[in-house]
Amino acid sequence: MDHDQRFKTLIRTFFADFLRLFFAAWAARFDLEHVKWLDKEMLPNPPEGSRHHLDMVAELHAKQPVGEDGKAENTLALIHIEIEAPDRTTELKPRLPSYYVHLRDRYQLPVLPIVIYLKVKIDGIGVDVCVERFWELEVLKFSYLYVGLSALDGLEYISGENYLGVAMSSLMNLPKARIIELGHEAYRRLTESPLNDEQKHLLIDCLEAYLPLSEQEREEFKRQIANDENPKVQAMNKTTFERGGANALRRVVLRLGTIRFGPPPREIESRIQTMVDLVELEGLTERVISAQSWDELLQVANS
Repeated sequence: MDHDQRFKTLIRTFFADFLRLFFAAWAARFDLEHVKWLDKEMLPNPPEGSRHHLDMVAELHAKQPVGEDGKAENTLALIHIEIEAPDRTTELKPRLPSYYVHLRDRYQLPVLPIVIYLKVKIDGIGVDVCVERFWELEVLKFSYLYVGLSALDGLEYISGENYLGVAMSSLMNLPKARIIELGHEAYRRLTESPLNDEQKHLLIDCLEAYLPLSEQEREEFKRQIANDENPKVQAMNKTTFERGGANALRRVVLRLGTIRFGPPPREIESRIQTMVDLVELEGLTERVISAQSWDELLQVANS
């Protein structure tokens, strides 16, 4: 799973936790129990214009009117989130004003822009400004909220009560000499959390994907997790291993099937993506060579 997809899934699942973790004062202003995720596609010049994709756009209600008129009915707003993996701001920053204008014009709603920088530190959490000048004249001044994960103190978040912060600590500043120990602590805290299994797996996937470990250190980290005496850690480690194998087999089935039969219909892709039984998936990888269609492949699998 790439940066983009991993973080989109995380933020959708833990949207309220994300806002409370990094922007608590802003989070308190919104109804975070009812969120509608909007179409992320942006077409500024259809049909021949260049195509851009916004990462995430949430529609939700503020607890008080938004804007200067103060009308009671004006509580609906958008939160636009961009996830930036490169270690610089120069690629995304100039595009943010145009994204804002597009959303404002399309939905006729106020927009709160937020950027998650995975590698850019800046000042950790704050407000950044994009300014366009015509010589000495400031023609445009655009502000947005940001969090620069790599500038934050990971020790603070590992011990915090927000489990999204525990997982994201792997992207933060951690003492190099204690990386394995701290990763193990974070893993244990996530397995012991009151979250459901799917939520735990999402957070542990983030933790493991971004812990800054060398190959040798990663093997030691895996060894410590496997030898942990906590039954919850053992159970989670076994399930995580099985899920990793299932994910790999699903990718093989879909890739080989696409080569042989063309892209799978949505309902068939959905069925394959929800398969977790390793024996069943191994059978599909063997039969995909002899089957003549997606339907035949799944019919054989179900027989």
